Amino acid sequence: MTNIGFGDSGFNFAVYIANKPNMFEYQSLTAVMPLVNGEISAINQSCGNGWRKVFNVYAKVLYSLDKKYFGFSKHAPTWQDYRDKALLQAQSNTALLFSAPQFEPSKGIVHIICGKGHAKALLSNGKLNVNLVWLDDEFAIDSSNKLIVCPYFDYRQLSNIKIERLANLLKSLKKV
Repeated sequence: MTNIGFGDSGFNFAVYIANKPNMFEYQSLTAVMPLVNGEISAINQSCGNGWRKVFNVYAKVLYSLDKKYFGFSKHAPTWQDYRDKALLQAQSNTALLFSAPQFEPSKGIVHIICGKGHAKALLSNGKLNVNLVWLDDEFAIDSSNKLIVCPYFDYRQLSNIKIERLANLLKSLKKV
């Protein structure tokens, strides 16, 4: 199976989302495609507020991570600059994937599935074979696969307090 989505093909931080932007040029992706400067803005303009929230929350999550384990915030002075100048671009080590997770624990890739519904759909259709431990109604973890299920990347679902919780869970995976 091939990873399909946006970002650096050599990613070590992957976020999985159920849908892709409703733009013609992205409907037939067959691999991980790096975005270029201005492309996130173009997607936001074309596809609306929902995608703006996904990209903003993704950048905020990366920027909130412990610098001892994750270096994303070292690349830009603010999360907004990081989003615009590095997120999902070549050499960013990040990916936003529309395909199911593929696990190679030896590579140390961190995996995040956006939304309980997406995780349950992947489980029920056999595209995800993991041992999730549900911490509550919104967060689940499989430490051996470095996988976390969290609320969808939206301000209402993944508030700043929940971003902090996700950052702490990600820190715990890096210590494993």
